[in-house]
Formats: sequence, C-alpha cells, structure tokens
Amino acid sequence: MSEKIYCIASFKPKAGKEEEVFKALQSLEPNTHREDACIHYTVTRQIDNPFATGTSYPIVFHEIWASREEFEAHCQRKEIQDFFAKHVESPDGDIEDANVCVYTDEPWNYDAPKV
Repeated sequence: MSEKIYCIASFKPKAGKEEEVFKALQSLEPNTHREDACIHYTVTRQIDNPFATGTSYPIVFHEIWASREEFEAHCQRKEIQDFFAKHVESPDGDIEDANVCVYTDEPWNYDAPKV
C-alpha cells in the first residue's frame, strides 16, 4: 500500500506580482529538498501551449511526500507558515488566492492486507 501524498498547490498572484510570487515560492525549494520525506517539490509557472489550453492559476507547486504525517510536518515548518502568513493571509500579501489540495494514488476500497 502506498503512503505517498501528492500535493498540488496553486497560486493566483495579484496583478503585476507574478514574478515576485514565483521567486518567493522558489526560495522555499532548497530547505524543503533537505526534508527526508520530500520526494518531489517543484514550483512551476503556466506557459502558453496550443496542446494544453486549459485554465488554471498561473503558478503551481507539484509535491510528492513519503507520507501524510510527513507532509503535515512540512506544512508546520516556520518557513512555510511564514510564507502563507506574509503572502496569502495578509491583506498586503502578493497572492490573491491559493488552492492547496492533497491526493492519494490508492484506489477506493483498496484491500491489500496489512503486513
């Protein structure tokens, strides 16, 4: 049974703040990559492509964590909490909206025996 947690964190910067938000999110990568449970943690920005014309927030973090508990521990790190307080929760922040969701790769009613 997989314990991995997949997180998609999407950000909508305030007008004119796209580059600043992208750089602020990039600054979180080095320390996060040091966490033992971090399997993948990359911030990306949306680009135009004729084969992918969907809509989304323009900046997205793609994360994979070894387990739910370790993802939740990451979310409680001071650096992460400070980022959200400054950029998302503060009225003076650079981010208009954020959408953070977690996913599993386990199918519904997965019945593998516990070992």
